[in-house]
Amino acid sequence: MSATKTLFDKVWDSHVVHKIQDGPDVLFIDRHMVHEVTSPVAFLGIKNRSIPVMHPEKTFATADHNTPTINQHLPVADPLSANQLKMLEENANEHGISYWGLGHAKNGIVHVVGPEYGITQPGATIVCGDSHTSTHGAFGAIAFGIGTSEVEMVLATQCIMQPKPKRMRININGKMSKGVTPKDVALFIISQLTTSGATGYFVEYAGEIFRDMSMEGRMTVCNLSIEMGARGGMIAPDEKTFEYVKGREFTPKGADWDKAKAYWDTLYTDADAIFDKELTFDGSLIEPMITYGTNPGMGMGISNDIPMANAVQGGATTYQKSLKYMNFNEGESMMGKSIDFVFLGSCTNGRIEDFRAFASIVKGRKKAANVTAWLVPGSHKVEAAIKEEGILDILTEAGFELREPGCSACLAMNDDKVPAGKLAVSTSNRNFEGRQGPGSRTLLASPLVAAAAAVTGKVTDPRELMVELV
Repeated sequence: MSATKTLFDKVWDSHVVHKIQDGPDVLFIDRHMVHEVTSPVAFLGIKNRSIPVMHPEKTFATADHNTPTINQHLPVADPLSANQLKMLEENANEHGISYWGLGHAKNGIVHVVGPEYGITQPGATIVCGDSHTSTHGAFGAIAFGIGTSEVEMVLATQCIMQPKPKRMRININGKMSKGVTPKDVALFIISQLTTSGATGYFVEYAGEIFRDMSMEGRMTVCNLSIEMGARGGMIAPDEKTFEYVKGREFTPKGADWDKAKAYWDTLYTDADAIFDKELTFDGSLIEPMITYGTNPGMGMGISNDIPMANAVQGGATTYQKSLKYMNFNEGESMMGKSIDFVFLGSCTNGRIEDFRAFASIVKGRKKAANVTAWLVPGSHKVEAAIKEEGILDILTEAGFELREPGCSACLAMNDDKVPAGKLAVSTSNRNFEGRQGPGSRTLLASPLVAAAAAVTGKVTDPRELMVELV
């Protein structure tokens, strides 16, 4: 048997505490991140069994899912949200867990603040009671979402029982074309694989497209791995990764850094390692993407027409039901469709680079009168950078307002809900029926596409508004 391994195998195998015959592996977890929604019942479970948190120093808590994005200094009005936030604070304090609640300088979306403070590191195993934990795979970590019972298991044992997924590699070479962002690359992949095409797999992204991406771009791609059914996604760490990680609060320092870096340098897929499935795409063929249906796999290049039912996998009846919900028709163009809301934010696109991209389009223009825009930074660190870099001035001049950090309209667990029937261009990760509010309709897109819609009031190809570089 070959001793060569994939990146995924190297990280997974080094964390196996025990192999259960014909069963799952017992996997040690390096970092456990918790938030207010999926943790209360888990903490109650260990309380009822009189079990402490085994490694509170490896657990990090932040409030994000149902936090308000305006007036965060005031008491939270919604009773359920207020109670969940109160329980997270009490549980974190009781068990000696780092807690970054509302008003804390480090508060923000769990998958934004983890990398910002160096909690996320190459070669680590990272879990959270949130499906988009796959974001952290951008650092060469194995990161995946878990359920509430598994949150309890990790709190109690710092381990989790998991069957080892199969291995898939997605290769994309070439250069990104004008107006194409990492979000478009991810939406393109999902459109090719469908929302179930990577079920049972852990994906490694490889090739020139991903090597050229910034760390924030890689996070966006890995974030969306779950939307094609994958358990998670990861990218091999390189000098870009190490440069991003170095010097952050929770990363190793001095001799410990040298030791960690020596290990991280071994985290790559061996040349002759075998994947269970391998796919290759030409990156130069990807254009700005937009979704037209009710799952992230129903996406297309923005210049294309909505596909006919007979050309779509999954059955014509389901497809037509989706289009009926969206009030769209087969064969029509998305271009020029009037929109009502724009949402910039979420753990997918709530980082500083996303706000830079949005500002590059709206600079010198004005928000369309028919558009309500929610611009929500992923953390206070992002919020501060928006102000320091002059981006807030650009947004304000164009008629936009900046909100406070949180998950916001991604899942509409706070007051940021798109009304029934209204159409939103959103930089978030899911466009299911009612995801952004009961009866709401969502078009997933990049920050550039969102910005173009925000200033024109309709679905617009951002390439038409981009200033040509001299």
